[in-house]
Amino acid sequence: MIETHPFAKFVAILGRGKTLTRSLTLDEAREAMRLILEGEVRPEQLGAFLMLLRVKEESPEEIAGFTLAARDRITVPAAMPPVDLDWSSYAGKRRQLPWYLLAALTLSQSGIRVFMHGTEGHTPGRLYTRGTLEALGLPVARDMDEAAAHMAAHCFAYVPLEVLEPRLKAMIELRPVLGLRSPVHTFARMLNPAGATCMIQGIFHPSYMAIHQGAALALGEQRLAVFRGEGGEVERRPNKPCEVRTVRSGETAVERWPPLLPEPRKAPDEAMRIGDLVAVWRGERADAYAEATITGTLAIALKALGRAETLEEAEALGARLWRERDRTRLALAA
Repeated sequence: MIETHPFAKFVAILGRGKTLTRSLTLDEAREAMRLILEGEVRPEQLGAFLMLLRVKEESPEEIAGFTLAARDRITVPAAMPPVDLDWSSYAGKRRQLPWYLLAALTLSQSGIRVFMHGTEGHTPGRLYTRGTLEALGLPVARDMDEAAAHMAAHCFAYVPLEVLEPRLKAMIELRPVLGLRSPVHTFARMLNPAGATCMIQGIFHPSYMAIHQGAALALGEQRLAVFRGEGGEVERRPNKPCEVRTVRSGETAVERWPPLLPEPRKAPDEAMRIGDLVAVWRGERADAYAEATITGTLAIALKALGRAETLEEAEALGARLWRERDRTRLALAA
């Protein structure tokens, strides 16, 4: 008799049909992801598990359990300074440049410590954070010790997902094989590897805002802001209203930010020249859309951090930090 595989029960829970299928509990999800990350699951089980979750749509408790299992495998060095803001970057940009990077760098210049993590290459035709940072000559951490050094020196660190947990990177790269995104795209955003006091997240599908909000509550996160960002990144679309779901000390809320620009649509940027980021940063190019995107993203982050009480105060502070940036800091790498 063939012995039942220990992971089979988790596939069975998700695949029993319309009336018997249920979501995993937080503890079940944590155990299932532990087995996956320890390499104790067969490839066919992993594929079935991920796609059954995708069809059902992940619950907040599942995302929280997966996140805890991944966090169990991440070691933060003692030299890591206290981090203010966890910034996830897992989507990449296709229609507009990654203006969110200029918002994050502005925050770091003001002394707010930003820990950014993400991945790249899983969807063709997109510009990702790592490649952009490298083109700008900014460091990408090769391990968490380097991340701690970057944070101490610059109040900013970017850590690729494979540094945090290689198996998560491998699972994200299954997208071309399976044809669909997997839950890893959701819970990787929740990792908060350095234990920042506040998390900010951009998503593409609006229904996932409530999932992230609920997962943050289950994880006991003190501060979270999640919204539908441009391309799924943490980037405010300045020509559209923006709904931001928040968690603050166990309380949830919904903020509704009005549009910053009158135009209802923005044409795609066909060129996607990284040099344009530098030109806007240095004040050599005027771009109303870019600057509204940057200051609008800054405002959401500052409100989430508790640096401003009202939307209006956050907008004003974001605009001031942008005006006062060190324009000499950024240039294209040689």
